[in-house]
Amino acid sequence: MRVTTRGRQAVTAMIDVGLNQKAGPVALAGVARRQQISISYLEQMFAELRNHGLVRSTRGPGGGYVIARSAQAISVAEVVVAVDRGIFEANYMGVAMCEEAGERCLTPELWNSLGQRMFEFLSSVHLQNLIDVELAGGTQTVEVRPIRRRLVAIPAQLPVPPNGPNSVFDLGKLVVV
Repeated sequence: MRVTTRGRQAVTAMIDVGLNQKAGPVALAGVARRQQISISYLEQMFAELRNHGLVRSTRGPGGGYVIARSAQAISVAEVVVAVDRGIFEANYMGVAMCEEAGERCLTPELWNSLGQRMFEFLSSVHLQNLIDVELAGGTQTVEVRPIRRRLVAIPAQLPVPPNGPNSVFDLGKLVVV
């Protein structure tokens, strides 16, 4: 197993969402600004995270993403696998390289075992653990933004005066120029 830049950035973005979702759905533009990740790259990653049931999205003004399940129930391995489908190949680093060169691999069991240990470790670390570390360390600022809700008043029906005009044409007859 190898953790790619895409996998690391997906974990970072998920931590950011976990830190900021208390104020409502987190916009990807905010994540992109805080983590310095391209917004188009984030859109692709979050589409995959949504397909794997790790985040939920809300459209429209005030929309964005929230973590779909408890952060304690999501492992780092799940996040990495969601954005990097081919990450758990049977061959690990040196195995793939020596096969490409046409050489015989002498230690595939070592590399496979290392990949398995990495997967087990990442499966034991949960998103909530990383969020708690960030909150305790104070290295991450939590952006609190108010939820914008537009209140729309329903206009009451105004009574029409009994002598008033009932059309634009009748109104025009009353206006003297």
